[in-house]
Amino acid sequence: MAKKPLLEFTDRGIYCAPGKFYIDPWKPVDDAVITHAHSDHAYLGHKHYLAHYLSREVLLYRLGGIALQTVEYGEKIVKNGVSVTLYPAGHVIGSAQIKVEYQGEVWVVSGDYKTEDDGISTPFEPVKCHHFISECTFGMPVYQWKPQVQVFEDVNNWWRNNLSNGLATVIVGYSLGKAQRILQNLDLFNGKVYTHGVIENTNEALRRNGVILNPTERITQETSKEEVRKGIILAPPSSVGTPWMRKFGPYSFGYCSGWMALRGAKHRRAADRGFILSDHADWDGLISAIDATGCECVYLTHGYTASFTRYLNEIGFNAREVHTLYGGEEEENPQDVAAEEKEFEASNSGEAGGPAQ
Repeated sequence: MAKKPLLEFTDRGIYCAPGKFYIDPWKPVDDAVITHAHSDHAYLGHKHYLAHYLSREVLLYRLGGIALQTVEYGEKIVKNGVSVTLYPAGHVIGSAQIKVEYQGEVWVVSGDYKTEDDGISTPFEPVKCHHFISECTFGMPVYQWKPQVQVFEDVNNWWRNNLSNGLATVIVGYSLGKAQRILQNLDLFNGKVYTHGVIENTNEALRRNGVILNPTERITQETSKEEVRKGIILAPPSSVGTPWMRKFGPYSFGYCSGWMALRGAKHRRAADRGFILSDHADWDGLISAIDATGCECVYLTHGYTASFTRYLNEIGFNAREVHTLYGGEEEENPQDVAAEEKEFEASNSGEAGGPAQ
């Protein structure tokens, strides 16, 4: 009789039967180990959660009063005889790879990750294992990231040009991860950073967790629109095209995403500028990360799973495609966004404005 694998792919999530816990389950379970606080990995409804301590306040902000245990990177927890250890994933602040070890067998679940040090997330650390469960959001050769110093040089120059041309500057990124990465790499000599409430709520949660972020100012109904136009506005993707954003026109609108590497992506998002910036590993990063584990088998959970599986097998890896409900990009909570936008509806009537053409 064949030995049962230490981790199984079930309709609830990745399950460890000996340890009686799940990793990033998408249906309610008794014991969940969470790689990071993005909404496609951290769901409401579990009885007990385990995550990295830098995810604590964001998880509580997003999920409410959950039963949450947190640990440091490298700190070992034993669940029913199975060792569980978290290692840095480099994806966002507090993101972790989950190492699971039992009777000499080692599995690592990557969650989402990137291999470039972004200067704010704890850098990715390869972990030796027999089996590696990996994302491949950008698992195609077209996705090759520039060093982020080059990307932010472009961002800061664009902001300066907008100031010179009398345009407000709106830059868009996801509220957890991308927003903080942008914030920490802006040239603050250009002006203040003003934030949409959804992003500022996340910033405040991270600050409660002891994370030091550059200064920001929440945009409220009382915020002077003329003062905001002298700085830069940091907004989530879900605010694009809403009355909240139109309030600041005329503006130039920039979108930060790995998808900007695709021709036409900027126009589909109605952006004036597209900046190729992702919190996921690019093609080379994926291959180097998988190779560094020394794994006997790699399982690909989301992204270009079919084509990347074929490629890895062709170059000598033992790769398999698996089905999960994880996604390549985070979705903001629409209720949170709607609440922020409603605040501005009363003051938006009759005001023109929009992106620079």
